[in-house]
Amino acid sequence: MAHELNHRHEGDRRRLGAALGITVLFLILEIAGGILSGSLALLADAGHMAGDVAALGLSLFALWVVARPATAEKTFGFHRVEIVAALANGATLMLIAGLIFAEAYERWREPPQVQGGLMLGIATAGLLANIVSVLILSRTHRTNLNLRGAFLHVVGDLLGSVATVAASLIILGTGWTLADPLISALIGVLIVASAWRLMRDSLNVLLEGMPHGMRYGEVMAAIRAVGGVADLHDLHVWSITPDFPVLTSHVVLADDAEASAVLRTLQTTLADRFGISHATLQLESRQAQQTWVCSGGRCYPVEMHAGTARK
Repeated sequence: MAHELNHRHEGDRRRLGAALGITVLFLILEIAGGILSGSLALLADAGHMAGDVAALGLSLFALWVVARPATAEKTFGFHRVEIVAALANGATLMLIAGLIFAEAYERWREPPQVQGGLMLGIATAGLLANIVSVLILSRTHRTNLNLRGAFLHVVGDLLGSVATVAASLIILGTGWTLADPLISALIGVLIVASAWRLMRDSLNVLLEGMPHGMRYGEVMAAIRAVGGVADLHDLHVWSITPDFPVLTSHVVLADDAEASAVLRTLQTTLADRFGISHATLQLESRQAQQTWVCSGGRCYPVEMHAGTARK
Protein backbone atom coordinates (compact mmCIF):
# COMPACT_ATOMS: atom_id res chain seq x y z
CA MET A 1 0.00 0.00 0.00
CA ALA A 2 2.77 2.46 0.99
CA HIS A 3 4.76 1.51 -2.15
CA GLU A 4 1.68 2.11 -4.32
CA LEU A 5 1.08 5.51 -2.66
CA ASN A 6 4.69 6.60 -3.17
CA HIS A 7 4.59 5.44 -6.80
CA ARG A 8 1.40 7.42 -7.41
CA HIS A 9 2.85 10.57 -5.80
CA GLU A 10 6.00 10.21 -7.91
CA GLY A 11 3.86 10.03 -11.06
CA ASP A 12 1.89 13.10 -9.94
CA ARG A 13 5.12 15.01 -9.33
CA ARG A 14 6.42 14.17 -12.82
CA ARG A 15 3.19 15.29 -14.47
CA LEU A 16 3.02 18.48 -12.44
CA GLY A 17 6.67 19.20 -13.27
CA ALA A 18 6.01 18.74 -16.99
CA ALA A 19 2.93 20.98 -16.89
CA LEU A 20 4.86 23.60 -14.90
CA GLY A 21 7.71 23.61 -17.42
CA ILE A 22 5.32 24.06 -20.36
CA THR A 23 3.44 26.83 -18.54
CA VAL A 24 6.62 28.76 -17.65
CA LEU A 25 7.85 28.53 -21.26
CA PHE A 26 4.66 29.98 -22.71
CA LEU A 27 4.33 32.52 -19.90
CA ILE A 28 7.61 34.03 -21.11
CA LEU A 29 6.42 33.81 -24.72
CA GLU A 30 3.11 35.55 -23.92
CA ILE A 31 4.78 38.37 -22.00
CA ALA A 32 7.20 38.99 -24.87
CA GLY A 33 4.41 38.74 -27.44
CA GLY A 34 2.14 41.06 -25.47
CA ILE A 35 4.86 43.72 -25.24
CA LEU A 36 5.85 43.44 -28.92
CA SER A 37 2.28 43.38 -30.26
CA GLY A 38 0.93 45.93 -27.80
CA SER A 39 -1.82 43.49 -26.79
CA LEU A 40 -3.17 43.87 -23.28
CA ALA A 41 -5.22 40.70 -23.79
CA LEU A 42 -1.98 38.73 -24.17
CA LEU A 43 -0.52 40.38 -21.07
CA ALA A 44 -3.76 39.71 -19.18
CA ASP A 45 -3.67 36.06 -20.20
CA ALA A 46 -0.01 35.99 -19.16
CA GLY A 47 -1.10 37.26 -15.75
CA HIS A 48 -3.55 34.39 -15.48
CA MET A 49 -0.84 31.99 -16.64
CA ALA A 50 1.44 33.40 -13.93
CA GLY A 51 -1.23 32.33 -11.48
CA ASP A 52 -1.02 28.87 -13.02
CA VAL A 53 2.74 28.83 -12.45
CA ALA A 54 2.16 29.70 -8.79
CA ALA A 55 -0.62 27.11 -8.46
CA LEU A 56 1.39 24.31 -10.08
CA GLY A 57 4.47 25.26 -8.07
CA LEU A 58 2.38 25.23 -4.91
CA SER A 59 1.00 21.80 -5.78
CA LEU A 60 4.50 20.42 -6.31
CA PHE A 61 5.66 21.96 -3.04
CA ALA A 62 2.63 20.59 -1.21
CA LEU A 63 3.28 17.05 -2.47
CA TRP A 64 6.78 17.28 -1.02
CA VAL A 65 5.70 18.90 2.25
CA VAL A 66 2.83 16.47 2.93
CA ALA A 67 5.27 13.57 2.64
CA ARG A 68 7.35 14.93 5.53
CA PRO A 69 6.65 13.27 8.88
CA ALA A 70 5.16 15.15 11.82
CA THR A 71 7.55 16.38 14.50
CA ALA A 72 7.33 17.09 18.22
CA GLU A 73 6.75 20.76 17.36
CA LYS A 74 4.47 20.20 14.33
CA THR A 75 2.31 17.34 15.59
CA PHE A 76 -0.11 17.56 12.65
CA GLY A 77 2.76 17.76 10.18
CA PHE A 78 3.22 20.58 7.68
CA HIS A 79 -0.13 20.47 5.89
CA ARG A 80 -1.02 24.09 6.69
CA VAL A 81 1.92 25.37 4.61
CA GLU A 82 -0.23 24.56 1.58
CA ILE A 83 -3.06 26.73 2.93
CA VAL A 84 -0.85 29.74 3.76
CA ALA A 85 0.74 29.58 0.30
CA ALA A 86 -2.70 29.30 -1.32
CA LEU A 87 -3.87 32.44 0.52
CA ALA A 88 -0.79 34.35 -0.66
CA ASN A 89 -1.39 33.08 -4.19
CA GLY A 90 -4.98 34.32 -4.09
CA ALA A 91 -3.90 37.77 -2.89
CA THR A 92 -1.34 37.99 -5.71
CA LEU A 93 -3.97 37.04 -8.29
CA MET A 94 -6.23 39.81 -6.96
CA LEU A 95 -3.39 42.30 -7.41
CA ILE A 96 -2.79 41.10 -10.98
CA ALA A 97 -6.51 41.46 -11.77
CA GLY A 98 -6.51 45.00 -10.38
CA LEU A 99 -3.61 45.98 -12.64
CA ILE A 100 -5.37 44.43 -15.65
CA PHE A 101 -8.58 46.38 -14.93
CA ALA A 102 -6.66 49.66 -14.56
CA GLU A 103 -4.76 49.18 -17.82
CA ALA A 104 -7.90 48.01 -19.65
CA TYR A 105 -9.67 51.21 -18.58
CA GLU A 106 -6.82 53.36 -19.93
CA ARG A 107 -6.77 51.46 -23.23
CA TRP A 108 -10.54 51.72 -23.53
CA ARG A 109 -10.23 55.52 -23.28
CA GLU A 110 -7.26 55.71 -25.66
CA PRO A 111 -7.03 52.55 -27.80
CA PRO A 112 -3.44 51.85 -28.97
CA GLN A 113 -2.40 50.14 -32.17
CA VAL A 114 -2.41 46.34 -31.76
CA GLN A 115 -0.65 43.90 -34.10
CA GLY A 116 -3.46 41.38 -34.48
CA GLY A 117 -1.37 38.88 -36.47
CA LEU A 118 1.37 38.56 -33.85
CA MET A 119 -1.25 38.56 -31.12
CA LEU A 120 -3.08 35.67 -32.83
CA GLY A 121 0.10 33.64 -33.28
CA ILE A 122 1.17 33.97 -29.64
CA ALA A 123 -2.36 33.39 -28.33
CA THR A 124 -2.71 30.23 -30.42
CA ALA A 125 0.61 28.90 -29.11
CA GLY A 126 -0.55 29.61 -25.55
CA LEU A 127 -3.83 27.85 -26.25
CA LEU A 128 -1.97 24.75 -27.44
CA ALA A 129 0.25 24.87 -24.35
CA ASN A 130 -2.80 24.95 -22.10
CA ILE A 131 -4.38 22.04 -23.96
CA VAL A 132 -1.21 19.98 -23.44
CA SER A 133 -1.10 20.91 -19.73
CA VAL A 134 -4.76 19.95 -19.28
CA LEU A 135 -4.14 16.58 -20.93
CA ILE A 136 -1.12 15.95 -18.70
CA LEU A 137 -2.87 16.93 -15.47
CA SER A 138 -6.03 15.01 -16.33
CA ARG A 139 -4.09 11.87 -15.41
CA THR A 140 -3.21 13.03 -11.89
CA HIS A 141 -4.89 11.63 -8.80
CA ARG A 142 -8.17 13.58 -8.96
CA THR A 143 -9.37 12.71 -5.41
CA ASN A 144 -6.55 14.93 -4.05
CA LEU A 145 -8.03 18.41 -3.66
CA ASN A 146 -4.62 20.03 -4.12
CA LEU A 147 -4.09 18.36 -7.51
CA ARG A 148 -7.69 18.93 -8.54
CA GLY A 149 -7.27 22.63 -7.82
CA ALA A 150 -4.17 22.77 -10.04
CA PHE A 151 -6.09 21.02 -12.82
CA LEU A 152 -9.06 23.41 -12.61
CA HIS A 153 -6.69 26.39 -12.55
CA VAL A 154 -5.17 25.33 -15.88
CA VAL A 155 -8.64 24.71 -17.31
CA GLY A 156 -9.53 28.30 -16.38
CA ASP A 157 -6.44 29.56 -18.18
CA LEU A 158 -7.41 27.46 -21.20
CA LEU A 159 -10.67 29.41 -21.35
CA GLY A 160 -8.69 32.64 -21.07
CA SER A 161 -6.55 31.62 -24.04
CA VAL A 162 -9.70 30.93 -26.06
CA ALA A 163 -10.89 34.46 -25.23
CA THR A 164 -7.56 35.97 -26.32
CA VAL A 165 -7.67 34.13 -29.65
CA ALA A 166 -11.19 35.48 -30.13
CA ALA A 167 -10.00 39.05 -29.48
CA SER A 168 -7.17 38.73 -32.02
CA LEU A 169 -9.56 37.36 -34.66
CA ILE A 170 -11.95 40.27 -34.05
CA ILE A 171 -9.10 42.77 -34.48
CA LEU A 172 -7.87 41.08 -37.66
CA GLY A 173 -11.35 40.78 -39.12
CA THR A 174 -12.84 44.14 -38.18
CA GLY A 175 -10.00 46.34 -36.96
CA TRP A 176 -11.97 46.97 -33.75
CA THR A 177 -9.08 47.31 -31.28
CA LEU A 178 -11.44 47.86 -28.35
CA ALA A 179 -11.90 44.10 -28.36
CA ASP A 180 -8.45 43.90 -26.72
CA PRO A 181 -9.28 45.78 -23.46
CA LEU A 182 -12.79 44.30 -23.40
CA ILE A 183 -11.49 40.71 -23.54
CA SER A 184 -8.77 41.68 -21.03
CA ALA A 185 -11.42 42.83 -18.56
CA LEU A 186 -13.30 39.55 -19.00
CA ILE A 187 -10.09 37.63 -18.25
CA GLY A 188 -9.65 39.84 -15.19
CA VAL A 189 -13.11 38.80 -14.00
CA LEU A 190 -12.11 35.14 -14.37
CA ILE A 191 -8.98 35.79 -12.31
CA VAL A 192 -10.95 37.56 -9.56
CA ALA A 193 -13.49 34.73 -9.37
CA SER A 194 -10.76 32.10 -9.08
CA ALA A 195 -8.76 34.14 -6.57
CA TRP A 196 -11.82 34.85 -4.42
CA ARG A 197 -12.73 31.18 -4.16
CA LEU A 198 -9.13 30.31 -3.33
CA MET A 199 -8.86 32.97 -0.61
CA ARG A 200 -12.31 32.15 0.82
CA ASP A 201 -11.51 28.46 1.14
CA SER A 202 -8.04 29.18 2.54
CA LEU A 203 -9.38 31.57 5.18
CA ASN A 204 -12.08 29.09 6.16
CA VAL A 205 -9.41 26.49 6.88
CA LEU A 206 -7.11 28.92 8.72
CA LEU A 207 -10.02 30.21 10.83
CA GLU A 208 -10.99 26.59 11.59
CA GLY A 209 -14.44 26.85 10.05
CA MET A 210 -16.66 23.90 9.22
CA PRO A 211 -15.27 21.84 6.33
CA HIS A 212 -16.88 22.60 2.98
CA GLY A 213 -20.08 20.65 2.36
CA MET A 214 -20.46 19.63 5.99
CA ARG A 215 -23.20 20.90 8.34
CA TYR A 216 -22.75 21.13 12.09
CA GLY A 217 -26.33 20.05 12.85
CA GLU A 218 -26.07 16.98 10.61
CA VAL A 219 -22.87 15.82 12.33
CA MET A 220 -24.46 16.31 15.75
CA ALA A 221 -27.60 14.43 14.72
CA ALA A 222 -25.54 11.54 13.32
CA ILE A 223 -23.68 11.16 16.62
CA ARG A 224 -26.88 11.33 18.65
CA ALA A 225 -28.47 8.66 16.44
CA VAL A 226 -25.83 6.06 17.34
CA GLY A 227 -27.15 3.44 19.74
CA GLY A 228 -25.83 3.85 23.27
CA VAL A 229 -25.35 7.63 22.96
CA ALA A 230 -27.42 9.61 25.46
CA ASP A 231 -26.10 13.08 24.64
CA LEU A 232 -23.05 15.01 23.48
CA HIS A 233 -21.48 18.40 24.08
CA ASP A 234 -18.45 20.45 23.05
CA LEU A 235 -18.57 19.23 19.46
CA HIS A 236 -15.91 20.86 17.29
CA VAL A 237 -15.34 20.18 13.59
CA TRP A 238 -12.62 21.83 11.51
CA SER A 239 -9.99 20.88 8.95
CA ILE A 240 -6.21 20.87 8.72
CA THR A 241 -6.53 21.04 4.92
CA PRO A 242 -9.74 20.88 2.88
CA ASP A 243 -9.39 17.10 2.53
CA PHE A 244 -8.26 16.49 6.15
CA PRO A 245 -11.29 17.08 8.44
CA VAL A 246 -10.90 16.72 12.20
CA LEU A 247 -13.47 16.30 14.97
CA THR A 248 -13.47 16.34 18.77
CA SER A 249 -16.46 15.85 21.06
CA HIS A 250 -17.58 14.77 24.52
CA VAL A 251 -20.08 11.91 24.17
CA VAL A 252 -22.34 10.94 27.09
CA LEU A 253 -23.15 7.23 27.14
CA ALA A 254 -26.42 5.61 28.14
CA ASP A 255 -26.27 3.64 31.39
CA ASP A 256 -26.30 0.24 29.66
CA ALA A 257 -23.98 1.16 26.76
CA GLU A 258 -20.77 -0.73 26.00
CA ALA A 259 -18.13 1.96 25.51
CA SER A 260 -15.90 0.09 23.05
CA ALA A 261 -18.84 -0.86 20.79
CA VAL A 262 -20.22 2.69 20.80
CA LEU A 263 -16.78 4.10 20.00
CA ARG A 264 -16.34 1.77 17.02
CA THR A 265 -19.78 2.68 15.67
CA LEU A 266 -19.14 6.40 16.09
CA GLN A 267 -15.81 6.21 14.27
CA THR A 268 -17.35 4.19 11.43
CA THR A 269 -20.30 6.59 11.12
CA LEU A 270 -18.10 9.68 11.02
CA ALA A 271 -15.75 8.15 8.45
CA ASP A 272 -18.47 6.78 6.15
CA ARG A 273 -20.91 9.70 6.25
CA PHE A 274 -18.60 12.69 6.56
CA GLY A 275 -15.13 11.48 5.60
CA ILE A 276 -13.83 12.21 9.11
CA SER A 277 -11.22 9.58 9.89
CA HIS A 278 -9.45 11.65 12.57
CA ALA A 279 -11.96 11.91 15.42
CA THR A 280 -11.11 12.28 19.11
CA LEU A 281 -14.11 11.29 21.24
CA GLN A 282 -14.21 11.57 25.02
CA LEU A 283 -16.75 9.07 26.33
CA GLU A 284 -18.46 10.02 29.59
CA SER A 285 -21.00 8.45 31.89
CA ARG A 286 -23.99 10.45 33.10
CA GLN A 287 -22.34 10.74 36.51
CA ALA A 288 -19.14 12.12 34.99
CA GLN A 289 -21.14 14.66 33.00
CA GLN A 290 -22.68 15.97 36.21
CA THR A 291 -19.26 16.62 37.77
CA TRP A 292 -17.92 18.67 34.84
CA VAL A 293 -19.03 21.98 33.34
CA CYS A 294 -17.95 23.05 29.84
CA SER A 295 -17.91 26.70 28.81
CA GLY A 296 -16.15 28.57 26.03
CA GLY A 297 -14.54 25.42 24.69
CA ARG A 298 -13.03 24.48 28.07
CA CYS A 299 -14.21 21.96 30.65
CA TYR A 300 -13.78 22.30 34.43
CA PRO A 301 -14.70 20.19 37.46
CA VAL A 302 -17.85 21.56 39.10
CA GLU A 303 -15.92 22.59 42.23
CA MET A 304 -13.30 24.54 40.24
CA HIS A 305 -15.95 26.20 38.06
CA ALA A 306 -17.92 27.26 41.14
CA GLY A 307 -14.81 28.70 42.75
CA THR A 308 -13.99 30.64 39.60
CA ALA A 309 -17.54 32.02 39.46
CA ARG A 310 -17.34 33.19 43.10
CA LYS A 311 -14.16 35.09 42.32
